[in-house]
Amino acid sequence: MNLNVVVSLLLLLLSTATCCPPSDLRALLSFRASLHEPYLGIFNSWTGQDCCHNWYGVSCDAVTHRVADINLRGESEDPLFERAHRTGYMTGRISPAICDLTRLSAVTIADWKGISGDIPGCITRLSFLRTIDLVGNRISGEIPNDIGRLNRLAVLNVADNRISGSIPKSLTNLSSLMHLDLRNNLISGLIPTDFGRLTMLSRALLSGNRITGRIPESLTNIYRLADVDLSGNQLYGTIPPSLGRMSVLATLNLDGNKISGEIPQTLMTSSVMNLNLSRNLLQGKIPGGFGPRSYFTVLDLSYNNLKGPIPSSISGASFIGHLDLSHNHLCGRIPVGSPFDHLEAASFMFNDCLCGKPLGACSKN
Repeated sequence: MNLNVVVSLLLLLLSTATCCPPSDLRALLSFRASLHEPYLGIFNSWTGQDCCHNWYGVSCDAVTHRVADINLRGESEDPLFERAHRTGYMTGRISPAICDLTRLSAVTIADWKGISGDIPGCITRLSFLRTIDLVGNRISGEIPNDIGRLNRLAVLNVADNRISGSIPKSLTNLSSLMHLDLRNNLISGLIPTDFGRLTMLSRALLSGNRITGRIPESLTNIYRLADVDLSGNQLYGTIPPSLGRMSVLATLNLDGNKISGEIPQTLMTSSVMNLNLSRNLLQGKIPGGFGPRSYFTVLDLSYNNLKGPIPSSISGASFIGHLDLSHNHLCGRIPVGSPFDHLEAASFMFNDCLCGKPLGACSKN
């Protein structure tokens, strides 16, 4: 056989071996056909037979040459966006054809503002998925009921959409989940009582929904949990004192709910640095016991029904950056010294009878 023919055949075989398979190519083209991006030309590079090379936002496994990653972000520092001097806008829906990419490990279709429709239910068949990031669109419908089948899933972010329904009970089967972001949707119902089964979770961001019920006690069993945001929901009941005994919890936002009862003393000397309990129905006194372990960048207890004096021990906190005790029923002299020497009157206004700097002087009677 002619040497040139042999070389040509070898090159042909090599190029075929490094191309994505026809099934992945078909799936990507069907996926693209369901979307419309009019300004940036995101899909202009999606031409030819080799979707593993130079297709914008598509990455393939180096060994199998199967599509492993779809990464399409509507807000990016990519030169494509800089040349257009704008963020992205895309309409359409996420086609079920994406489920034919059976080796997909990450799908990011984020911040396009106009993508609507449901999350394809078949996505739960993609057993290699580690990341689902669909933030910042207009996606509606419910989170697939059997989402818990994705035992490799580490990131689930569907924030800033129009997702409705309740949190699927199967979600607590996601034993690898580290980041859960469901913020700013229309999700209702309860937080699953066995939420604590998500033992790898470090961030639970569920704010801006219509979630009801109590804060599940099991949540406090997640020892890796660093950020909890349940604000802007319809939660009721009391704050579990065990939240204050979580070793790495740094942010706890429970503002804008219907939580009642007293503030657990454990929260005043916990690892929590950003504590927002404002706009609830909390009663009783501000707990004392502040000390060197009390370090708050934010401590917001405003718009509650708290009574009594500001505890003098608060001056023993190692740091309080922003303090808001306004719109309560507090009474008595505002303590002197740190952190009160740098706070403005707005932090204490609309209480029953607080006095002292930075408010008016206390009566001598």
